Amino acid sequence: MTKAVSEKELQEKSVAPRVTKDQIDALMQRVTYIAVQQPGDTTSTFVHAFLDGQFFLATGFSACVNKANFNAEIGERLARSNAEKHAENKLWELEGYKLFSA
Repeated sequence: MTKAVSEKELQEKSVAPRVTKDQIDALMQRVTYIAVQQPGDTTSTFVHAFLDGQFFLATGFSACVNKANFNAEIGERLARSNAEKHAENKLWELEGYKLFSA
């Protein structure tokens, strides 16, 4: 198993500017989410993540194989969790590119 890298270790070993977890966490506080239950006879739920309510970052989704097991609230929670992960990863990518191109 690979040993996790801590923020402290990164701070100690960094010699150049870098994107920090605090920066990403601050941006994540500005992310808003819109849930969409796919219409029709489906169990698909989508949650879209937007920075400042305007800039699209990511979509998370969930689906249930058997309609008898479908629960909209659980589907939305799963889709949002996926959207949050994807949005955070996108912010790391975008902030990294911003730093690289500066």
